[in-house]
Amino acid sequence: MKRVAVVGGGASGLMAAYAAAKNGNEVILFEKNEKLGKKIYITGKGRCNVTNDCLPDEFLRNVVRGAKFLTGAIYSFPPQKLAELLESFGLSLKTERGNRVFPVSDHASDVTKTLESACVGVGVSVHCNEYVTKIETINSNVCGIRTNLGHYPCDCAIIATGGLSYPATGSTGDGYRFAQEAGHTVTELKPSLVGLNCGGDISAVQGISLKNAVLTAQRNGKVIFSRMGELLFTHYGISGPLVLSLSAEINRIPVRELSLYLDFKPALDEKKLDARLLRDFSERKNEQLKNVARGLLPVSLALLVLKRAQISPTKQANAVTKEERCNLVRALKEFPIYPSSLRGFEEAVVTSGGVDLKEINPKTMESKKIKGLYFCGETLDADAYTGGFNLQIAFSTGFAAGNSIK
Repeated sequence: MKRVAVVGGGASGLMAAYAAAKNGNEVILFEKNEKLGKKIYITGKGRCNVTNDCLPDEFLRNVVRGAKFLTGAIYSFPPQKLAELLESFGLSLKTERGNRVFPVSDHASDVTKTLESACVGVGVSVHCNEYVTKIETINSNVCGIRTNLGHYPCDCAIIATGGLSYPATGSTGDGYRFAQEAGHTVTELKPSLVGLNCGGDISAVQGISLKNAVLTAQRNGKVIFSRMGELLFTHYGISGPLVLSLSAEINRIPVRELSLYLDFKPALDEKKLDARLLRDFSERKNEQLKNVARGLLPVSLALLVLKRAQISPTKQANAVTKEERCNLVRALKEFPIYPSSLRGFEEAVVTSGGVDLKEINPKTMESKKIKGLYFCGETLDADAYTGGFNLQIAFSTGFAAGNSIK
């Protein structure tokens, strides 16, 4: 039996504490907030998208960084095993669009309660309102931790403190400091799964959402992202699932080096779209363009597209020249977006960057530098797209860390 200190009571910490304690270890879980799982409460808009019900191969294709490192952990503790475990604790689950898994109750709090109950059931001692200040080592071995309330000897310390995203939940980067103090490399930290600030006249269409737009990003003339999905125009720029996925791909690139384009009509190529415009203009030849364009896009967006195409919205449809029609087709198929920066950590779903994976054992999550020191969840330099993938990474790496201590 070993004495194990788990630092952080979020998804990865709760799973690590449970897995370590079920092996017969003496486990203390430290959470600096007044309650466990504070970030879990806000995931999935308060419903908690626990995981994604897909096979490991597909899961790993949705990992942006760290897929190779995570392969063992995801295969050992895949979404199906997580679901079975949670349901064995009494949490009923359901699968929705995109294989997203939620509690039947639609209450994220039920996920936290279930995990807390599981931990207490295997003897985990939970210390809320107590924060760890230092991981103590002797001869490159963990020997104890210090908190604001005292000193605790231990054989192992599992760091599950989260990243920098949503700092109001307590994710203030403590784990990265512990890692650096232990001699670990922490890669550059960036917000991920977050909206983009944009310049230009885009604020004129705030509040409009699109279901099936294609967003393309180019850098130095090379396409680095092109995908169809849902997009939302906001007061600051653009957001929505499509933009969140883009942010995961580009957060380590200077945003101003990117060229972004929207295709509002991906189902039509330029020739078919031109034919559609010709038909519409012919059928409504005596109407102003701003009225005809309503059949293509929401009013304010149609006006912005006409402005970008340099066509007067009051021009009659039968007066549009071939050159103007070509400009309109181009504006509909390659509408430029001018990004200035990513939104901040306070809005980011996850943190991109973290403890360098080369310095961590992928089977056990143990440090290769300090014996008895483990990292899991968002502290690691591994992240994925939206859809339950990041929470599963937290659960899988937490389980790997806790379960390896025997």
